[in-house]
Amino acid sequence: MSMQPRGLPPVPEQTAVVARAAFPKGSLAIRVRDRLAGVFADEPFAGSFGVRGAPGVPPAVLSLVTVLQFTENLTDRQAAEAARDRLSWKYALGMELADTGFDFTVLSKFRARVTEHGLERIVFDRLVDHCRAEGLIGAGGRQRTDATHVISAVRDLNRLELAGESVRAALEALAVAAPAWLASQIDVAEFAHRYGPRVNGWTMPSSQAKRDRLAQAFATDGYAIVRAAYTTAAPVWIRDVEAVQILRQVLVQTCYASTDSRGRELLRCPLECGHRGSCCD
Repeated sequence: MSMQPRGLPPVPEQTAVVARAAFPKGSLAIRVRDRLAGVFADEPFAGSFGVRGAPGVPPAVLSLVTVLQFTENLTDRQAAEAARDRLSWKYALGMELADTGFDFTVLSKFRARVTEHGLERIVFDRLVDHCRAEGLIGAGGRQRTDATHVISAVRDLNRLELAGESVRAALEALAVAAPAWLASQIDVAEFAHRYGPRVNGWTMPSSQAKRDRLAQAFATDGYAIVRAAYTTAAPVWIRDVEAVQILRQVLVQTCYASTDSRGRELLRCPLECGHRGSCCD
């Protein structure tokens, strides 16, 4: 993937007309574009992108998407969907109304490239300098967030979505392949209530404590399914169901099982696992 420095593309005329009509008082995404467009540039990222190959989505655009998804508590899938179907985002990103957007995976690849080259603070520092020049913030005071926190929070949301979707996919596969066996292993009504809708359609918890509790719930349910599949009483072929194997891999990558002094099992599933692979992005 190569980069041709362009910055944010201009807002297409039709997109601007429709957005102004739909949001006469503006919206967060529209105000960010109107007042902070100069913050999001390609040049600071030039050293981390190649000069050959097909041009990718500009870093300026991906930086703005990352900021917007952090402010709205969205996963990568949800952010890509917002760019595809939300008028205010199309305005902010300079997209034509008919533009279908980008694949959600480019966001995790962008974060990986940014952290690999130590560029996490670029947009944050430019934002602070711009706001200070405009008199929007003063010197001193307490810093409430930084770019590292933004990237970490977005990564946590995606790992949480991965965990929940892995449990849901395994349940759906087993409900088709072995409905009677599954019903004998879990509380069908409870699990159906919890995993009926796709997890990427949820509004994720905004607080870290609530995210941790949800991650723990996903892990507990996932372990219950995998362990049932690997008991000697279970049909051998159940553990070969692809969704069950994927769930087991996700649990191995993200959770730690141990026992306390009384022999009770403890599950620890921190959202920040320390890996830098697909389990984190």
